[in-house]
Amino acid sequence: MAKSSKAAARVSDLLRVPPGPVDLSALDTRATPGFDGDKAAGKAALPGIGARLSDLQEQLHAEGLSGGSRRLLLVLQGMDTSGKGGVIRHVVGQVDPQGCAITSFRAPTREELAHDFLWRVRRRLPGPGKLGVFDRSHYEDVLAVRVHDLVPRSTWSRRYAAINRFEARLVDDDTRVVKVFLHISKEEQRQRLLARLDDPTKHWKFNPRDVDERAHWAAYQEAYAAALERCNSDAAPWYRVPADRKWYRDWAIASLLAEQLEDMKLAWPKGDFDVEEQRARLLADA
Repeated sequence: MAKSSKAAARVSDLLRVPPGPVDLSALDTRATPGFDGDKAAGKAALPGIGARLSDLQEQLHAEGLSGGSRRLLLVLQGMDTSGKGGVIRHVVGQVDPQGCAITSFRAPTREELAHDFLWRVRRRLPGPGKLGVFDRSHYEDVLAVRVHDLVPRSTWSRRYAAINRFEARLVDDDTRVVKVFLHISKEEQRQRLLARLDDPTKHWKFNPRDVDERAHWAAYQEAYAAALERCNSDAAPWYRVPADRKWYRDWAIASLLAEQLEDMKLAWPKGDFDVEEQRARLLADA
C-alpha cells in the first residue's frame, strides 16, 4: 500500500510546478514525491489506485451520457522515452476505453500546416464525459518548433499567450486540464534507447532520429522550462513527474488523475424512472 511521505500532502500538491522561474537541472529525475516505498511497493499499490481511478472515470462517463458537459484532458509531454506511451498503457489502460479519447500528435500534415497551430488540437478535444489524453500536444509548437527554428522567434514567442487563452477557454467550457511533464534524465534516456537496440522485439520503437535529438538536449530543457514557466496558470497548471523510475511515474500519474477526478465531486446520475415500479414490472414478468 502506498505510503505518503507527508500525511496531509496530496500528490497533486507535491507535483505541481510552482509559479516563477523553472530550473529543470535542479530537480531530481529519480525522486519519488509522496511515496516512501520501493519499486515492489509501488507496483503493488498501482492496481488499487487503478480501481479507484476506474470508478471515478466511469462516473464522469455516466455524467456525460446523462447530459453533463464536464470532461478531463490529460496532456503528456516529455523527451523521447520519458514514458508517454507507458502511461497510456499502464495508467489510462486501467479505465473503460469507451470513456477515453486518446490522440498522439506527430509532425503536422500539410493540411494541418495550412491552419493555425491550434487547429488540429481543437479537432481532437474530448467530448462531454470523456477522459481525453494527448500524447504530445500544442506544446510541440513552442518546443520542437523552437529548438529547430521551424518558424521565426517572433512567431513561436507569441504562442505562449495564445496557449494560455486557449486553455482558459477550455476550463471555462467545463474541461479540467491536467498537464504533465515527464522529467527524465539524459543518462536514463540513453539507457532506454540502448535497451531498445538490445531487444529485437523493440527495434520497431527505435528511431535513429532520437539519437540525433540528443544533441539538442540543452535546448529542449530550456524550451521546456520556458513552457512550464509561461503557461502555468491556476486554471491549467503544470505537474512535473520525475520519470526515471517507471513504477513511480505510473503510480504518481494514476494518483494525480484520481485526485483531480475526486476534486470534480462526481456523482452517479439519477434515473428518470420510478425504481420500485420497474422492479415490480420485472418481478411480475417472472
